[in-house]
Amino acid sequence: MASRSLSRLALAASGVLLTSLVGGTAAAQTADTPVFWRVPATAVQAHALAAAGFDVEEGDAGSVHVVGGQAVAAKLQALGYRPSFFDTVYKELPARTESLAADTFYGGYRTVTAHENHLAAVASAHPDLATKYTIGQSWKKAKGQGGHDVQAICLTKKQTGDCTLSTTSKKPKFFLMAQIHARELSTGELAWRWIDYLADGYASDATAKSILDSTEVWVVPIANPDGVDIVASGGNSPKLQRKNADNSRGGCTGTGIGVDLNRNSTFKWGGDSNSACAETYQGVSAGSEPEVQALEKLARAIFPDQRGTGNDDPAPATAQGTMITLHSYGNDIIIPWGFTQATSPNDAQYRKLGAKYAASNGYLVGTNEETVGYDTTGTTDDFTYGELGVASVTFEVGGSSGTCGGFLPRYTCVDSTFWPKNKGALITAAKAAAAPYQQ
Repeated sequence: MASRSLSRLALAASGVLLTSLVGGTAAAQTADTPVFWRVPATAVQAHALAAAGFDVEEGDAGSVHVVGGQAVAAKLQALGYRPSFFDTVYKELPARTESLAADTFYGGYRTVTAHENHLAAVASAHPDLATKYTIGQSWKKAKGQGGHDVQAICLTKKQTGDCTLSTTSKKPKFFLMAQIHARELSTGELAWRWIDYLADGYASDATAKSILDSTEVWVVPIANPDGVDIVASGGNSPKLQRKNADNSRGGCTGTGIGVDLNRNSTFKWGGDSNSACAETYQGVSAGSEPEVQALEKLARAIFPDQRGTGNDDPAPATAQGTMITLHSYGNDIIIPWGFTQATSPNDAQYRKLGAKYAASNGYLVGTNEETVGYDTTGTTDDFTYGELGVASVTFEVGGSSGTCGGFLPRYTCVDSTFWPKNKGALITAAKAAAAPYQQ
């Protein structure tokens, strides 16, 4: 696969038209077809490349991956970097896709509408277990340009006071969030399977029953619905939209529009890109985006403030609540802090909890510096931990290369690899919600 792709890219460098099997048909590709380039770079250089507008992602030791076509590789070379082909972005699809369900794309991934219908169906089928909430709006809906509501579902065996947007309800809470970066396709699908496992499994699965009898599980399966709409509009060649659809700054085209919602949270905002077209553009101000406002409002509504205001103030051992935000890719469990190279005051507890998650999925546990290799500011997990003391981590789902690697893994990888690896970790997070810092 890699060697064949590399030979095609060599042809692309000469301007020769490429063909590959996509969905069983011959699809034309050119030198503009994006791939992952391996670029030797330090953390400082990686930040500089991101600030300059390159699409910079996690790489291996001493390097990063940059997404783009031959023109991007040429720009990197002009700046003195040495890009080399690493992997394809688009993976070959099954030869026949005619039998796919409606509201799917790229081999089976579900659209925003499908996720909305799914939440409504679960709440209708399991009124004793599920409550659906509208927690806010997407940027386009807030501007009257279409868009979507941002939706959540709460799952528990309902008793008085359960799933009522209360910080004083009796049950501890586990909050799972997915697809805040729209192109990270597997994450929304994992949230879908987690919802079904609990709701459909309550009657027959002892573990699912024990979780819902004792815990409130909150899920936002699509945190960036406008962005996912853009991704899905590409069909079998999904568009690589990472950010939301906020185009108010102007001057950006294609997937360059929008704000990175995982750089826009109100905790320690302001250390990422001010360039509107950059993939890590942080927005004009902390919490400027309606999607981020919705997520933070939900977190504040269900979790009490359990931590002091100083960077070195630990969450107490008695603090409750767990949170996982699903991203891809890297096979990592990233623990706070993201905004600084300093470890969090709960670092030892986080590493013990992370090890329990890793016992299921085998991922590497560490801080940003130990995993992706660079700092991040204004992130959702830093917010829920830093502001509220919730034990919050990021899962980077999937490897960096191959059929099941990157942002756009083959759909079959969700059931063959990602769900089996991460089901147990999500169960662990739910069971740990009562005392995450005492694991």
